[in-house]
Order: sequence, then C-alpha cells, then structure tokens
Amino acid sequence: MVTNATEVRPPKSATSNANHTAVTGMRWWREVGWRHIVGIVMIAVCVLPLLYVLSASLNPGGTLTGSNHLFSDVSLENYTNLDERGFWTWAANSLVVCTVTAVGTVIMGAAAAYAFSRFRFKGRRGSLTGLLLAQMFPQTLAFVAIFLLLLSLGEVFPALGLNSLLGLICVYLGGALGVNTFLMYGFFNTVPRELDEAAKIDGATHAQIFWTIILRLVTPILAVVGLLSFVSAFGDFLVAKVVLQRPEQYTVAVGLYSLAADERTAPWGLFAAGAVVAAIPVILLFLFLQRYIVGGLTSGAVKG
Repeated sequence: MVTNATEVRPPKSATSNANHTAVTGMRWWREVGWRHIVGIVMIAVCVLPLLYVLSASLNPGGTLTGSNHLFSDVSLENYTNLDERGFWTWAANSLVVCTVTAVGTVIMGAAAAYAFSRFRFKGRRGSLTGLLLAQMFPQTLAFVAIFLLLLSLGEVFPALGLNSLLGLICVYLGGALGVNTFLMYGFFNTVPRELDEAAKIDGATHAQIFWTIILRLVTPILAVVGLLSFVSAFGDFLVAKVVLQRPEQYTVAVGLYSLAADERTAPWGLFAAGAVVAAIPVILLFLFLQRYIVGGLTSGAVKG
C-alpha cells in the first residue's frame, strides 16, 4: 500500500511577513534605533555632572572625593554658609551688571540695526563689514588695552575706572555691540518697509516708528539678544577678573573662583552650592524666553 506523503509548507504570506518583520527591525535599528542610543548616552553625559555637583553641594564634608556616592549625606549646611563668604553680594553684583548689560545691549543694538536697515548713507556696507570683522578677534587680545584704558579713566572719572561695576558694564556693552547689531540687522530687514511709509503718511517720526511699531514686531530677536547678553555676562570670568579687584565688587564667577583658587584647601561643597544657586537665574530667564529663541535665531540668521 503506497501512501502519497505531502510536504507541509508554511503559507507564502506567513514567510514573507516574517522576512518583512526582520527587515523592518534591522532597518529601524539602522535608521532610528541608533539615535535613541546616542540620545540616552548624551542625556547621561549632561545629567550626571549636574547630579554630582548637586550631591557635592549637599555634602557637609566639603570635599569632592566624599561625594563619589551620590546623595549619601544630605544637608543644607553649605547653602546656609554662603552668606559668610559674601556670596549674596556677588550674586547681587552679577544681577545688576548682567541686567543692565542685557537691556543696554538690546537698546543700542536695536537702534544701530534700525539705522543700518532703514537708512541709506555713505559707508553703510563698510561699517557692517567692519562690525563683523571686529568680532572675529577674541576679547582676550584687548585685556591690556582695557586695563590701561580703565586705569586712565579712573583718574578722571572714578566711576568708570577699575573696581567699578559701571566700568565693567561699559566694557561688556562695547564688546557685544557688533555681533548683536549684525544679528538684529538681518531680522529688521524682514519687517516690510511699507509699515514705515504708512506711519510716515500719518505723521509719525522715526523715533515713533522705532519705539511703537518696529520693536513690537522684532520681539523674538530682542529676547534672544537679551538672553545671550545676560548669559555671557553672567558667566564671564576673564574680563571681570581684570576689572574687579576688591572682594566686595566681585561678580559670581570671580567670587567662586576666589573660593576654589587653592585646590588643596578649597571648600568644594561651598563652591558647588554657589554654582547651583548661580544657575537658577539663568535657568529661569531661559524658560521665560524659550518661546522666542528658535524663531529669533533662525529668522535673524538666514534673512537679510
């Protein structure tokens, strides 16, 4: 008796679906999956140092080696001792300097950008190019000149000399004007000139057009320039160290450096606590102006 054995084969649809799933899985790892891995690694690289600094600030031992075990000992002793080192005076100085610098940079840069965008005068292109080229040289090259200039000004106007917050503000305003003017200039060019002409027909002056119309339309770039100026002035150490030489005039960056100048006896827990507190104003300002940042940077950079 002969039986016909029939070979049982899986349906073609099932086989093709399995191969398609495998191909899709490999493609997903090749095109998308590796990005998740890179993202997780970068998050760890960014977050772990922050956690380490926060743990060191809560460690009353005052050493970084004692903070290898994160949050093994939690205390607010370092934060309460900040006042004894004059930290809050440094924080107040930094807030005054950075706020005045940010506001002054926005007003001066916006006025210069409006003039370059709306007026036509001899040397306009050359002035814009000169502003851009001047920013190619780092400010560290001018340390000696800044020191000698403020030293000479201090003999005539003590408020603008060394150990003066006003003198430091003037240095910051002069250093940040060029690049911010060029950035604002590109954004001002996106505002239609027909608005200016319509306002002039109604009898508006250039000052009225600038303050009541143009500034309202370029709010994103104003927020971006103000934020960048505030952050750069808040974190600056080199220029502030050259200008300020008395502890009561220190900014946060210079004051924290004075705490950690001697690595053998530095109170690292106190230093970490000061760093955590100093980051709060920048974070709050960034969150407040976050909605303007992307639009202000892209529009000002690509349109001109």
